[in-house]
Amino acid sequence: MGGLLQRKRRYSSSSSVVLLPLFWAFFLTIFLERSVGIVSGLEYSKDKQLSSLTLERIRKHLDKINKPASPDGDLIDCIDKWKQPAFDHPLLKNHKLQLVPPEMPRVRRMKEEEVKGDKHISSRENEERVVISGRGAWQVWHQNRTRCPKGTVPIRRTTVDDVLRAQSLYDFGKKQPRMALARHTVSPEDVNTNGHEYAIATSRPSQAVYGAVANMNLWNPSLQVEGEMSISQIWVLAGSFEGSDLNSVEAGWHVLPGLNGDKRTRLFTYWTADGYHSTGCYNTVCPGFVQVDKKIVLGAAISPVSTISGKLYEVNMLIWKDPKTGNWWLGYGNNNAVGYWPSNLFTHLKANATLVEWGGEVTNTKPNGAHTSTQMGSGRFAEEGYGKASYFRNLGLVDVNNGISPPGKDVSTQADNSNCYNINLLNKNNDWGTHFYFGGPGFNPKCP
Repeated sequence: MGGLLQRKRRYSSSSSVVLLPLFWAFFLTIFLERSVGIVSGLEYSKDKQLSSLTLERIRKHLDKINKPASPDGDLIDCIDKWKQPAFDHPLLKNHKLQLVPPEMPRVRRMKEEEVKGDKHISSRENEERVVISGRGAWQVWHQNRTRCPKGTVPIRRTTVDDVLRAQSLYDFGKKQPRMALARHTVSPEDVNTNGHEYAIATSRPSQAVYGAVANMNLWNPSLQVEGEMSISQIWVLAGSFEGSDLNSVEAGWHVLPGLNGDKRTRLFTYWTADGYHSTGCYNTVCPGFVQVDKKIVLGAAISPVSTISGKLYEVNMLIWKDPKTGNWWLGYGNNNAVGYWPSNLFTHLKANATLVEWGGEVTNTKPNGAHTSTQMGSGRFAEEGYGKASYFRNLGLVDVNNGISPPGKDVSTQADNSNCYNINLLNKNNDWGTHFYFGGPGFNPKCP
């Protein structure tokens, strides 16, 4: 009898050991379902409450982006160049990595009468600006003298928090079609109501275009609202702005907390093959852009930047089509060929571009019914000129012979609301070529 009782006690004790974890697992499941709620698909609520299923999908997605690598202190991973995210794209499964960058386009020599005199700035100011221009490609992650080793490329790591700032996993890293196409597909009044405002220069030449270039002034514009942005960039485009026909490759700098989680000035790229509907993304957060350079990181912070009436910093930005492979390459800074968008990602851009745009873009959310004070460029109007207003200089188009020429008389300008942000296109001179000043403060007495 005593032995039987002892066995029962042992059985009861072992049963408790088995059942207790099951009880807590069941309790935890019920608790999570009631407190968080099951979220269908890939959408989730504004307060970012997640089901375990959605969280798992996000993590699986990030596992594809964040390849195993040795991270540095700034969350830059050095990825085996053959295993970078680009090659997860179905159109790039058999893509042959272009290891050697093509020859960069050559600047056409200007005639002597075209380069006489520079009344725009003094020679001393000009010399200082050129020196600073040489340092313009510096990125924050270089401050510890970090570089990726041979055979790898640097990729900025994506985190769960990065994804949670987006409306959904599907929307993460993407521009919204209506917003991205606003200045071409709706009236100026509607452009203002949807929150996006532009100050841009446009060239639509009669001949085919194979790239674009400019020296871009670097700033850190302030944003009044966390959900807004300020961008300075080049667009190289082909196709129609109606429907889902547009192809675009883009590069520049932006302040975009919704994507990056801070208000630093960062290098960025973007691409789309269907008018921003489903293809393409910023930087390398989706497959597509092939990284080659081991020093420059897409999405990384740029430092230093310009200050009003202080030192000015700029960087050369170049997009060009390799005549041999047809790939669209990105040049940044002092002859750094960062990488390329493979030609077979596109339809119209497989051949050439037909339109180029340079300039600024901001969002204005009007949280209290008034225009916000989010800045474009330096936050100063174009007429304030050198040392205060932001600029693009030496605008150029790449031709079929891989040469760079000024855009000529084909350039026009557009400012959706010149009381908030404006642009002033200027004639050529010896060092600035075709150039313009642009920007503004947003809210002011004339921009209520």
